[in-house]
Amino acid sequence: MTKRTVLSITGADRVDFLDGLITNSVKRAADGIIYAALLSPQGKFIADFFVVGRADELLIDVDTMIAPALFQRLSMYRLRADVKIVESPLIVSRGTGTAPDGALADPRDPNMGWRLYGDVDVSDDTDWAALRVAHMIPETGIELTPETYILEANFEALNGVDFKKGCFVGQEIVARMKHKTELKKGLRRVHVKGDAQTGDVITSLGKPAGTLYTISGDHGIAYLRFDRSTDMETQKASLTLRD
Repeated sequence: MTKRTVLSITGADRVDFLDGLITNSVKRAADGIIYAALLSPQGKFIADFFVVGRADELLIDVDTMIAPALFQRLSMYRLRADVKIVESPLIVSRGTGTAPDGALADPRDPNMGWRLYGDVDVSDDTDWAALRVAHMIPETGIELTPETYILEANFEALNGVDFKKGCFVGQEIVARMKHKTELKKGLRRVHVKGDAQTGDVITSLGKPAGTLYTISGDHGIAYLRFDRSTDMETQKASLTLRD
């Protein structure tokens, strides 16, 4: 399970400040939780995270690996807004069993269990890689990279983007991909037969077709060209699409 960092945003402008930057509506996180991303002006992925609304602060639950970059980018946008951004000592717990008091349901998919923010780690032993593969959930640093466009990474199905909220950084690119183009590439679940490894190049009839990412058992998440999603193989395995 990846390590998580919690950032705290306080100040009178915290909701409007964050709402103008990220892909989802912060107002939907009042006393709850949302999933969202911060993008570059070119519409590419910088960070994905959860936003938790509390009475006097917003919590951002983010992969520790990219927390410093997210903190730096948010601080750059702060300008004269009445907000303060600090790292919180809260610990993120996750699980799929009985939810403890105060836990929040993962907003991406009901099958992804619960998240809890507290002083101790009460996470269970869920096989998160298997669960992500089964439900097509991308992860920072694996399926989600600086070259990722979020609509190709299933963000709309994961409740991670709100097209009615108004502007956010990279919004024009995301809206254009949504309304004016047909996606030709994206993440798909595949059945793997043979010896495959994360990062394997996928070909179809000898032509580049994509890359294989997270693997669990005989299934995986792959980034594919949709017009080359048949007769797929890696160097030592064959692949077929799964729903």
